[in-house]
Amino acid sequence: MFVAMNRFRIVKGMEEDFVEIWRKRESHLDGVPGFREFHLLRGPSFEDHTLFASHSVWDSAQAFENWTKSEAFRRAHAGAGSSKNVYLGPPNLELFEAVL
Repeated sequence: MFVAMNRFRIVKGMEEDFVEIWRKRESHLDGVPGFREFHLLRGPSFEDHTLFASHSVWDSAQAFENWTKSEAFRRAHAGAGSSKNVYLGPPNLELFEAVL
């Protein structure tokens, strides 16, 4: 199992806008070989931002890497960056391989 997470710092007061962006977004993940599941997680709030994470589970690192090179990936990220006022900087990608 392989987990890919993007951590997002969302400007305070823009949390619902961020969730709505993801709610309306077409992920193009259905039918992608090796994809298992996706979750959007809301974390703690701080003085200037609220932490969110996109969490996708894959069969393997190779399945995730293949997706990042696919047309489905390009379509899913076509609108990225269109709501810059929502983000407090770029996302932080974190990759994890299951060991137990």
